[in-house]
Amino acid sequence: MCTDPHLWLEDVEDEKALHWVRARNDLTVAQFTQNDRFRGFQERIRTILDSDDRIPMFEACGDTLYNFWQDKDHPKGIWRRTTLEEYRKDRPEWEVVLDLDALAQAEDENWVWAEALICRPECTKALIRLSRGGGDAIEIREFDLQTNEFVSDGFFVSEAKTHLTWAGPNRLLIGTDFGAGTLTDSGYPMTIREWNRGSRLEDAPEFYRGKTSDAFVHAKADPNTNFRDYYISRWTDFFSNEFFVYRNGELIQLDKQDSATANIHRGQLLLHLKHDWDRNGTQYTAGSLLIGQLDDILTGTRDYQVLFKPSEHSVLIIHSETKNSIVLNISENVCTNSYIVTKDDSGKWNLERIHESSGFLNEIGFPYESEESDRTLTLSESFLEPSSLSLNGPSEPLRVLKRTPSFFDSESFETTQHWAVSKDGTKIPYYQVARRDAEGIRPTLLYGYGGFDVPLLPAYIAVAGNTWLSRGGTYVIANIRGGGEFGPDWHHQALKEHRHRAYEDFIAVAEDLIARGITDTPHLGIQGGSNGGLLMGNMYVQRPDLFGAVVCQVPLLDMKRYHLLLAGASWMAEYGDPEKPEEWAYLKNYSPYQNIRADETYPTILITTSTRDDRVHPGHARKMVARLGEMGHRVHYYENIEGGHAGAADNKQRAFMQALVWEFLWTTLASD
Repeated sequence: MCTDPHLWLEDVEDEKALHWVRARNDLTVAQFTQNDRFRGFQERIRTILDSDDRIPMFEACGDTLYNFWQDKDHPKGIWRRTTLEEYRKDRPEWEVVLDLDALAQAEDENWVWAEALICRPECTKALIRLSRGGGDAIEIREFDLQTNEFVSDGFFVSEAKTHLTWAGPNRLLIGTDFGAGTLTDSGYPMTIREWNRGSRLEDAPEFYRGKTSDAFVHAKADPNTNFRDYYISRWTDFFSNEFFVYRNGELIQLDKQDSATANIHRGQLLLHLKHDWDRNGTQYTAGSLLIGQLDDILTGTRDYQVLFKPSEHSVLIIHSETKNSIVLNISENVCTNSYIVTKDDSGKWNLERIHESSGFLNEIGFPYESEESDRTLTLSESFLEPSSLSLNGPSEPLRVLKRTPSFFDSESFETTQHWAVSKDGTKIPYYQVARRDAEGIRPTLLYGYGGFDVPLLPAYIAVAGNTWLSRGGTYVIANIRGGGEFGPDWHHQALKEHRHRAYEDFIAVAEDLIARGITDTPHLGIQGGSNGGLLMGNMYVQRPDLFGAVVCQVPLLDMKRYHLLLAGASWMAEYGDPEKPEEWAYLKNYSPYQNIRADETYPTILITTSTRDDRVHPGHARKMVARLGEMGHRVHYYENIEGGHAGAADNKQRAFMQALVWEFLWTTLASD
C-alpha cells in the first residue's frame, strides 16, 4: 500500500501544518486582495451583511420574540428580544439579553453563537450553546431570561458534540462525550441520559445506548404528556433510523421503514416515507406524509391516513406543526409553496394554500409558536425578489411583518428555468439569472451541490446581484440528482455506486449552457461547498476541458480516508465504505485526491476551508493543494483560521471570504 506523503497535513493544529497554511494564505491574499475591485466587493458585501434592513428572524415565546443579530457594532452578535407589537414597527426597540462580544472579551474566548434552547412553556430559562471559533463542538450554559444572567449553579456542559433537550424546567435529556464507549465512530453521542437539576452530569442515569457503528442518537421529551414520554431516534446510518417511545420505563419500538422519519405532535404520529411501503396490504408511495394517532399505531387498532402523496414533479420538502394543524412546504418543479392542513369535525384533513403566488417565488411556511398557537409565518423570496416575512392565523389574514429592501437594481434581470439532458436521458432542471438583453458569450457561474437529499431552491442573491450580475455575469443553479428537488428517488439515484449520475448531470448543464450560446469554457466558472466541494473536485479532474475556473469550498476530496476523519463515518450511507473492496471499486473513481494527473492541464482553481471545521476535515483541502503543487499545477488556497464548516465566524470574515471568491472569478474569467 502506498503511503500518503501529505498525511501530516491532517494534524489540524500542528505548527508545521499551520505554517504551511499561512504561507499559502499569504500568496492568495497578495494576489487577489490588493486592488480596488476586491476592496469594493468586500465593502459592499459587508454593508449587505450588516444592514439594519435585514429581516430579524425570531423565535417566539408568546408575544415575546427572541432574535440573534450581528452587525458592524456587534460582530460576534447580540441575543435580544422585543414584543410582537413592537416588531411590527419599522424600527422596533430591542432589549439586549446577551452581548456575545462583551462575553468573549470578558472571558478572552473566541465565542461564536450556536443556538439558544428556551425551556417551554415557562420561557424563563434557556440553554446557550457556544462554539470556540465556529466548530460543531459546543459549550452549554444555562441562562436566566428574567435576570439576563447565566445561572451560577445551573446546567453546564463542557465543550463536546452534544445533543440535549429540555424535559421540564428541572431536567434534561442529554447525549455527550462521557468518555470511552459513549461516542459513535462518527464522533457523535451514542448514549442518552436523564439529568436532573442539582445532580452531577456524570451521575445522570443512562436510559438508552446505541452502537458505536451508529451515526448518532437523539431524544426528545413530549411536553403534551407533561414530559413523561420520551421519543428516541437511533440513526444506524445517515438515512436509516429506529424510533422508540420510552414510556413508564419501557422502550417501545415503532414498526416502520428504516428510512422513514417519524415525528410526534400532540399525540399524533407523522411519518415521512423515503421508499415505497406495503403495510398491512396498503401501498404507500415514497415521499408520502402519513398521519395517525400514536397510541392507535402502537397497538395496531387503527392505521394511517395520507396527508400528502407526491406526483412526478410535486414533492414534500419539509413539514412542521402548529398547535392544531400541519404546515406543508411542497415543491413543484423546484419552487416551493406553503400549505396548511387542518382536520374538520368529520376527521378529514383538508389542504389549503397559505398564499397565492406566481413565477419563481419560493415560499417556506413554519409555525409562529408550535405548541401554543395556530399562527404561521411565511418567508417568501426569489433570486431577484427580496425576502419578506408574513404572519397569518385562523382569525387573521396574511400580513407582511418585514420586507428586505432591494440591494441591487433587479429590474433589468430575469430568471428562467431550463432543462438539460443527462447522459442516461434524465432531464435536469437548472435556473439561470441574467440580464434580459444579454447577448453573446459572458462570464457565467454555475453552482451545484447534489447530495444528502438537500434541494437547491430559489433564494434572494443580494451579494451575487452586486458582485456578479450587475457587472455582466450570469448566475446558474443546477438541480442535479443526489439533491431533494424531486423527492427521495431523485436522491437515491445518485447514492454510492450511482454517484457518477450527479456528476454527469452537472456536466450536462454546463454543456447545455455552452450549446445555448450563454458562455464558453474560458468564461465558465463553477462553485460548490462540502459535498458540493466533492462535486467541484470531480469536475476539476474529470472534465478539465469544460471549465475556466473552479471554486472548491470546505470540500471532501480524499474518499479513501474520509470515513476516518471527523464526522466522515456518518456519511458512508451516502458515499460508501472505502474499506470494503467492492465499494472502493467505485469510490476510487470519484475520489479527486487519488485521480490528479501530472500530465493533465487543469483549469485555475481556488480551494478554501476552515481550520475550525470539525465536520469536514480541513485535511481534505490541504492535501489536495499539496498534491497539486508537487505535480506543478497552479492552485490558489485560503484557509480561514476560524469559522467551522460554515467557513466564517462573523460578517467581517464572511465579507472577506466572499469577496475573495468573486475577485478570483472575475480575475480568471474576465478582465475589465
